[in-house]
Amino acid sequence: MVLTVVVVTLIVALVVVVVKLLKVIVVVIVVVVVVVVVVVVVVVVVVVVVVIVVEILVEVIAAEAVSAAVVVVAAFVVLLVAVVVVVVILVVVLVAVVIAAATAATTAATAVVAAV
Repeated sequence: MVLTVVVVTLIVALVVVVVKLLKVIVVVIVVVVVVVVVVVVVVVVVVVVVVIVVEILVEVIAAEAVSAAVVVVAAFVVLLVAVVVVVVILVVVLVAVVIAAATAATTAATAVVAAV
């Protein structure tokens, strides 16, 4: 009788741990998907902005409204700003992923300790 109670208790504890770990895995997968979507959207937006700016600069050069040196400097500044924006957003996303992973690991460890 005691052995049956111990076995049932261990099985219930194992099921609880597995369910909590599955919840953590689902949260991590959702975070990764959101991060990937955010990065793709940011990169697409930056590329579109750069393309639009380059088209405008080409038209300005064709119209000879300003010197080529000014256009080159403007293009460099736009490219630099685009790179900085992408890097900042990627760093923010990386920090979010690290925080999510740490939270998931803490939750998993808590689930295992609670089951024991």
